[in-house]
Amino acid sequence: MTDLFVLKERITGLIEGLENLETLKVYGRVQDITGLLIKVSGITPSIGESCRIISDGGNDVEAEVVGFREGKILLMATDDISDIRPGARILNNGKRSTIKVSESLMGRILNAKAEPIDDRGPICGMDYPVSGNIVNPLKRSRITEPLDLGIRVINGLLTCGKGQRIGIMAGSGVGKSVLMGMIARFTEAPVTVIALIGERAREVKDFIEKELGESGLKKSVVVVSTAQDPPLLKVRAAFTATAIAEYFRDLGYDVLLLMDSLTRVAQAQREIGLAIGEPPTSRGYTPSVFALFPRLLERAGRFERGSITGIYTVLVEGDDLSDPVADSARAILDGHIVLSRELAMEGLYPAVDVLQSISRLMPDIVSKEHMGYAMRFIETLSTYKKFEDMITLGAYKEGSNQKVDYAIRHMDALRSYIRQDMDERRDLSDSIQDLILLFERSKG
Repeated sequence: MTDLFVLKERITGLIEGLENLETLKVYGRVQDITGLLIKVSGITPSIGESCRIISDGGNDVEAEVVGFREGKILLMATDDISDIRPGARILNNGKRSTIKVSESLMGRILNAKAEPIDDRGPICGMDYPVSGNIVNPLKRSRITEPLDLGIRVINGLLTCGKGQRIGIMAGSGVGKSVLMGMIARFTEAPVTVIALIGERAREVKDFIEKELGESGLKKSVVVVSTAQDPPLLKVRAAFTATAIAEYFRDLGYDVLLLMDSLTRVAQAQREIGLAIGEPPTSRGYTPSVFALFPRLLERAGRFERGSITGIYTVLVEGDDLSDPVADSARAILDGHIVLSRELAMEGLYPAVDVLQSISRLMPDIVSKEHMGYAMRFIETLSTYKKFEDMITLGAYKEGSNQKVDYAIRHMDALRSYIRQDMDERRDLSDSIQDLILLFERSKG
């Protein structure tokens, strides 16, 4: 018995020694740096794995594998590469990117790697994959419930469902960020994840303090990647925000994911694609841009536990809605809200162009009465728009067309319904009631 006990102790000691033994580390070497691209040799990682470049300055640089060419591994850094020299050592971490997640993320402001930048201490929690997991389509639930966004024109005419994906499309300076801030403050969703991607550094604090406010921040997680960040970090920010939304969804929450902007993500992916040698296609965008959209956007939706409602802003270059990014996004999303520069110049905010906007799921989530009044609003507005030039020039004579007369009488009320002060919240029931009263007060 004594011999067996001694043998057992020795085996246990050997096992513990093996567990504590430092494994052999294989390092690669930097061979070449061209623009954003770092070419290395000596390691054999797979696409998407993270590596660590050991720099002379003492600050190791994180990089990610983006491709292979002529026997070399192609990396892109997520940090500053000014301290990297030829021959610098590279260690393959052997894993894909993960982030720390917990419910303590609420109210925090993070960078693209989910590291806090608000000076409120580190984030502790479990590791969660940034790339997400593919969900069986049959595990998704049908979208049948509306989500109150607190914006009257959206609640009443473009109703959004829990798990729906919608794009806010507009040119620069038309009010996308203001509308997004209103939605973040006014929505009934218990958790809001906001991704600010490619913004000017100055605008980040403006959005958090002015548009979002203290009340909005309390129930939000903000992920920031500014214009000066490397393109890989901007793309990472989009996936990090989506991963955080998935974590809260897994806890059973109905999460609202706001991303500003999808166009900046596409532009960053274009830079990555061009750097690794992809051929430019439509307006210089590479094929990987259009392959990225479904991988990112399809992660929102309604599931067996919780939901992610995605609202993505799309910066339409030159106010051209046929822009390839806008066109591709519309094909994947469940609806779009177009903001009009013309309406914004007239002082109508939010400047929603109702006739060019659509919520594809609205008929499935609202009552027949609500849908009927929404269609009546659109028909009346459309009738006025068709005859607007004649009415403005005085060429239209009252009594010539009953529908046009009706539209003229109601036009001021229609515009008032769209207009909403940025500090005013209109819940879903109020929005529907206001829509009904708009027509019932003055039948004709």
